[in-house]
Amino acid sequence: MAGWQIILIIVLYFGVLMLISHLTSKGADNRTFFTAEKSSPWYVVAFGMVGVLLSGVTFLSVPGWVEDKKFSYLQMVLGNVVGYIFIAKILLPLYYKMNLTSIYEYLGSRFGSNTRKTGSLFFLISRTVGASLRLFIVAIVLQELIAKQYNIPFPVTIGITILLIWVYTYRGGIKTVVWTDTLQTSFMVVALIAFLIFLTGQLGGVSQSLKTINEQGLSQIFFFDFSDSKSFFQNFISGMFITLVMNGLDQDIMQKNLTCKNVDEAKKNLISLSVVFLIVNVLFMILGAMLTVYAQNNGWDFKGDKLFIGVAKEAPKFLFVLFLLGVIAAAYSSADSALTSLTTSFCVDFLKIESKPAAEQEKLRKIVHLVFSFNLFAVILVFNSFSDQSVMWLIFKAAGYTYGPLLGFYAFGMLTKYKVSDIFIPVIGVTCPIISFILNHYSKDLFGGYQIGFEILLINGGLTFLLMFLCNQGKENAEHGKPFKS
Repeated sequence: MAGWQIILIIVLYFGVLMLISHLTSKGADNRTFFTAEKSSPWYVVAFGMVGVLLSGVTFLSVPGWVEDKKFSYLQMVLGNVVGYIFIAKILLPLYYKMNLTSIYEYLGSRFGSNTRKTGSLFFLISRTVGASLRLFIVAIVLQELIAKQYNIPFPVTIGITILLIWVYTYRGGIKTVVWTDTLQTSFMVVALIAFLIFLTGQLGGVSQSLKTINEQGLSQIFFFDFSDSKSFFQNFISGMFITLVMNGLDQDIMQKNLTCKNVDEAKKNLISLSVVFLIVNVLFMILGAMLTVYAQNNGWDFKGDKLFIGVAKEAPKFLFVLFLLGVIAAAYSSADSALTSLTTSFCVDFLKIESKPAAEQEKLRKIVHLVFSFNLFAVILVFNSFSDQSVMWLIFKAAGYTYGPLLGFYAFGMLTKYKVSDIFIPVIGVTCPIISFILNHYSKDLFGGYQIGFEILLINGGLTFLLMFLCNQGKENAEHGKPFKS
């Protein structure tokens, strides 16, 4: 397609997003931005969150993983489903009972303001890195398809992408995001199904396609060699805890759940989401296998994250259009919610915006929203200067270090009645990721050749729990969720 045709598609797509933004942000205030006035239908939240969880990383990286890792990613997805059930049964009732805007208010109530800010800071770092990585992979696609034709530098491509996201979220916030994510998930799913249908026809029908995939050894799901990074134990357990921390302890994802009318609807949303998430990921893995076979049959050497992109460029024009819409939707669905949640967490946990005069609150929120937009821009440029690894792998790797302390904080708060001095928490939060990094770096020497993988999250969280226990000041009589007396 010509560059101007692609630009026209993006302009029309953005026009639809702006229309949704206009309709959802009428009379919007900070309550609308942060909580959507707790009026979101659970089924709308559930469907829209599929796109957020998949993002451009799943859209492009998971298909590219299949040639090397087969269907082993499904082991992690099964762990994800268990994680969602835990969040629905344990964490959501707690968050609704405490009527939280930021989920890190729980840490403040349980331990003190330093713990709350430390937890929020780890989220800010985690989500900024994660959102930047997700935007990065999609920006590469837009750079290849459009910007290069007009000699537009990569920083300009990134800047325009983030500017568009800022424009349609700065007023309505999470209320706008809930509805735009629904549209964007629809585009991703339509693109996925369209390519599956096309490739099925190219490979000789459903039965022949599945037979070819199986014959080439691409469909193996379970691996039980403990020393293999694809092993069931590593992936299932890691998937369960990655979901727990990257969803249940993540303001971005929980902020959407907390826009539901009540906890029962929020539970319906999360359980429904886990089922759809499993199905869609299975389809993406099948797509990856079919893309691999199709590329090999045509003598194309497309690998990794560039597999789907390469095949899409060679596909019929209408499929390429759907692919492009899917990629754009994937970029916006993850980045818009990230930008909104980053703004919410900083405003509520650090600025305590609810205590400010009404006239000052909106001004502060808009400034923070703009600052985090610049942060995403800067982090993407830094990442672009040195990374040559799979984005999906990097996101999970980063999560092990940044979400580990959060796992330890919440586990200690919910599983024990001990109180820890609020002064020690920031030190513990910094120390444990450093120790975890050292253990990971020297794991082969220390553990007889065993290489630590995604389970670094558990090690990091366990160390945090242990140090909190060693620093505890005895049991507290107050119930969890109520303020502790200092």
